[in-house]
Amino acid sequence: MFEQYSVKGKSVLITAGASGLGLEIAKVFLEAGARVCISDVDRNGMQDAAQNHPELLTYYCDVAQEQDVDKLFEFVKEQFSGLDILINNAGVAGPTGYVETLSKEDWDRCLAVNITGQFLCARRAVPLLKQSSEGVMINMSSIGGHMGFPGRAAYSSSKWAVVGFTKTLAIELGQHGIRVNAILPGAVEGPRIDAVIAAKAKTLGLPVEQVHAEYVSNAALKRMVSARDIANMALFNASGAARSVTGQALVVDGFTQMLV
Repeated sequence: MFEQYSVKGKSVLITAGASGLGLEIAKVFLEAGARVCISDVDRNGMQDAAQNHPELLTYYCDVAQEQDVDKLFEFVKEQFSGLDILINNAGVAGPTGYVETLSKEDWDRCLAVNITGQFLCARRAVPLLKQSSEGVMINMSSIGGHMGFPGRAAYSSSKWAVVGFTKTLAIELGQHGIRVNAILPGAVEGPRIDAVIAAKAKTLGLPVEQVHAEYVSNAALKRMVSARDIANMALFNASGAARSVTGQALVVDGFTQMLV
């Protein structure tokens, strides 16, 4: 019965795959028998990832730069002769602060990576996914993509945009058998959320421990999610077990009711 979950032999591209959530997703797909290429702006991180997982392919790419994305997809075509699964994982936290304190430069950079980067990758991926028998695109959003997120206007706006982008592409590409979904992680335990909490605590003038406790208490399960939780959702979504799931915003957040 578990054959329907198999991605063995599938070719997968994961942006921002050198560390954190992206690397955990890469590991899960490698364990499931997929061929995986990661891209990132962190050359040292990619080198470390490749040393620990020699089967990984790596390629430098800033997804906000059109020329970088073009070169990445030429590399993918050369290495895989196609593409079955694109995971648009690259994203930045963006500035923390109330809207009147934000600079246009920080706003622009956040949207350039978090939504324009997904557009640039999707545009190059679609012709390859059309050639696949079971093309899949997974766009990483956030629970900030279906809730208001005070002090994080740029980030939340970009992640809401990802959901709209996803639902539109699901309609456009469904006729070609391509499924497109978004995953909306809650607070994922690790260094990245720790930095976000520290910045939020500074903005609010509160102890870091208090803000951390609020993040945890706002989830019904009273804990943060793990990177493996998100990676497992990505694997399920990319597999045949989710063959009729498309255009969805798949929330993995322990049922979080409010963002602080």
